[in-house]
Amino acid sequence: MGTNRLEAFSDGVLAIIITIMVLELRAPHGTALADLRPLVPVFMSYVLSFVYLGIYWNNHHHMLHVTEEVSGGILWANLHLLFWLSLIPFVTAWIGENHFAPTPMALYGVVLLMAAIAYFILQTLILRREAEDSLLHAAVGPDWKGRLSPVLYALAIPAAYFQTWISGAIYVGVALMWLVPDQRIERVLPRRTAAGA
Repeated sequence: MGTNRLEAFSDGVLAIIITIMVLELRAPHGTALADLRPLVPVFMSYVLSFVYLGIYWNNHHHMLHVTEEVSGGILWANLHLLFWLSLIPFVTAWIGENHFAPTPMALYGVVLLMAAIAYFILQTLILRREAEDSLLHAAVGPDWKGRLSPVLYALAIPAAYFQTWISGAIYVGVALMWLVPDQRIERVLPRRTAAGA
């Protein structure tokens, strides 16, 4: 089966996740700028999580764009990924409301780690279904960022109980690493266009 329905469903779920997350940003009761100060941790956690969701949406979109067809296993792997991403609003609210306390920061890392593993599983199942000379195989290559991210999350989880700023720095660092647009798939897209012409 084609990828259109999977992509549309995933886009819808991610849009709902972002909507749920933004609803946690409650307006203060006062009218002065100083009344916004207590919301700074909530807003910072929202921005970080919004960036992560944007990264997942972007990479998911690119991956499916060069995927020829999906199987039942791929559909379940995609649901597995969406499950972990759907927990991001909860952990985002928890770290924001508790000013980046150790346990919420550690759980945030657990959710990010599990989402990274779920994405790896999805990518692996798609790669197994695609031909060895497919555009996706050519684009993914060694995938050093995909291998490094779970390691960094695994380090950030226990680090939250020593110094939460270390965990925060790791989460921001991984997001920045992925924020740089990944050109791997875009580089192979001209080959697909030329082959179809």
